[in-house]
Amino acid sequence: MKARAQQGFTLVEVLVALAVLAVTLAAGLKASGALVLNAQRQTQLSAAQWCADNHLTELKLTRAFPGTGQAEFNCEQLGLRYRGQTRIQNTPNPNFRRVDVQVFNEDGYGLLTVSTVLSRF
Repeated sequence: MKARAQQGFTLVEVLVALAVLAVTLAAGLKASGALVLNAQRQTQLSAAQWCADNHLTELKLTRAFPGTGQAEFNCEQLGLRYRGQTRIQNTPNPNFRRVDVQVFNEDGYGLLTVSTVLSRF
């Protein structure tokens, strides 16, 4: 009788294949987690940008020359609450004011600052 050649994989081959698969899946999970965090961050920054832009537009539409100083405001965009701070400063030209709007998330972390110049006229 002729001996048949053994067919199939050895235990070592199966373990190596499982290790390679595990490393590949872990790398995929890490990459997808990073993408989710980046998407959340982008959403938060976009909403904060809208808050700052809306506040600056409100200042422009009042058509009043703003006084110097600081003020705070609240904003809600996409169901998220933000706290903003407006800082108005003099410029070398007395007909202009520098306006900085900083937006913070609920935890008080500064997300962005938008600056512009408003004129007297």
